[in-house]
Amino acid sequence: MTQSPATPLPPPEERRRLREAGSLTQAQLAERAGVTRETVRAWESGRTNPRGRKGEAYAKLLSAWVQEEPPLAEVTAPQFHEELPAESPAPLTPTQAFDALYAFCAPALVRQAYLLTGRRELARESVERAFQLAWQRWPEVAVDRDPAGWVRATAYEYALSPWHRFRPRYRSPEAPPADASDRALLAALLRLPPPQRRTLVLYDGVGLDLPETAAETEASTPAAAGRLMNAREAIAAHLPDLSDPTELHRRLAELAATERLRAAKPPVVRTGSERRARFWTRAAIAFTVALIGTTAMTLRTAPTHYEPPIAPGAEIQGVPPRVAQGALSEAERQLREKLRGAMTSRPERLAPLSR
Repeated sequence: MTQSPATPLPPPEERRRLREAGSLTQAQLAERAGVTRETVRAWESGRTNPRGRKGEAYAKLLSAWVQEEPPLAEVTAPQFHEELPAESPAPLTPTQAFDALYAFCAPALVRQAYLLTGRRELARESVERAFQLAWQRWPEVAVDRDPAGWVRATAYEYALSPWHRFRPRYRSPEAPPADASDRALLAALLRLPPPQRRTLVLYDGVGLDLPETAAETEASTPAAAGRLMNAREAIAAHLPDLSDPTELHRRLAELAATERLRAAKPPVVRTGSERRARFWTRAAIAFTVALIGTTAMTLRTAPTHYEPPIAPGAEIQGVPPRVAQGALSEAERQLREKLRGAMTSRPERLAPLSR
């Protein structure tokens, strides 16, 4: 009896990303594969590996998502690797690993950021700034359990920052979508508070489950569920046709796919990150040198001993008033005339007179 060859599957850390690329939740994937949600969670965490017919069905679903490019989920997944490869693949360099992560996440993240902000330029800037920060901290991001989630959380934080309203380039509104239904949906999204908007995009847009959404938004699971329900009710109040979560997910995907948003190339992002790092390093060095110079000058000019302050003046009583000079007496005038007439080129020797 011969054993069937091993089913080609990606590594466990890639399976969840591929499911998100298909815009499916764990429950929806479990229904398609004919298993329970706990089984899908175990497959994605690496605790177990799918086998038999269910494993083949699971592998076909993942391979189909690799070939497609959904409008909202993270795309351009890496190629599958066999369970027992003949030769171990060569390790990627930091530059190659960063470029692969960027190609995998950036196109979808730009569309997600557009749903959060309603601004095309801010969406591209948020994703580029998140990847620039990831390149600066690449040793930390490369060993993270979910590098794509790390970059996504950073991009969301930057996109939803309230300080953008004070920037001149973002004070005027951008042109809305051409379709009326897309304009209505985007306006309803932008009316939501930022925490609810982020939760709605992660759960109904990206397809994360509730615990993952709560972890990424730094909230408890009940709080994330409350935000999601409030966001859905607010959307349904303005657009009754989107009261169904499935229809809302489809419309979010269509709205994100309508706008032709392009991300920059990976070398441009890496160069910008290195340039920014050099700028802030030089600024920190200049500030440190200025601080050291100011401290040295202060120490050089500061007094070395304590000088008590001068006491305020006090009024003295009983001093006679000052009298103006009067006329000279006859003896004083004769003495003055004698002194004027006796002036010579050199001083005279004075000798005391005996009396």
